[in-house]
Amino acid sequence: MTAPVSAILFDLDGTLVDPAGAITGGIATALERHGLPVPGPDRLASLVGPPLQESLASLEGVTAENMPSVIRDYRAGYLSHGMAASTVYPGVRDALEDLRADHRLVVATSKPRSLARQLLRVQGLDHLFAAVCGSNDDETAPLPPHGTKVQAMDEALAAVGHPERAVMVGDRHFDLAGATHHGIPGIGVLWGFGSRHELEGAGATVLCEDAGDLPAHCRALLTAART
Repeated sequence: MTAPVSAILFDLDGTLVDPAGAITGGIATALERHGLPVPGPDRLASLVGPPLQESLASLEGVTAENMPSVIRDYRAGYLSHGMAASTVYPGVRDALEDLRADHRLVVATSKPRSLARQLLRVQGLDHLFAAVCGSNDDETAPLPPHGTKVQAMDEALAAVGHPERAVMVGDRHFDLAGATHHGIPGIGVLWGFGSRHELEGAGATVLCEDAGDLPAHCRALLTAART
């Protein structure tokens, strides 16, 4: 009998890859170039996770008229140096290699899917994933009704044949809300942008402080889901 298929869904920025200021610094630079107010560091950090369009819309001075040009400036900087400046979090590569041996791994991110694939290639992680699912490459397009994270998770689960068991791994409340929406456990990682308070409040099934512990957490939750 074929073993039940199981999948592990991963957020990208703040979970697998440390943007190293590429996102927050890039947003700040794009705002400055347009003569717009630049929020403080904590506010900028809170913008990592949601779709860029959604994050920018929440900022003072960003309008429907100037948003496309702000996004273009941000993406130009990200492509020229931000992507290469990002780094894989310590222990993540080994954890993925371990988990890949007996699970389907999929990326489910709010990042535009083409950029997500490119980032994974640059970081040497692309071969580890069965699929990479993200938001619309047109960042001025209307957002999906249930949000980009839920949509990315829909696509991710479909890409691996709607597995019998799955778990979501992420660093922000959006990731855990997506897990709840799909009725699967959510692991909140504490090396990214979300605080312990945020992740606990979002209903994380488990919190993980060290990437070295991630394989054990994933396997424990997937085994529990089987019983």
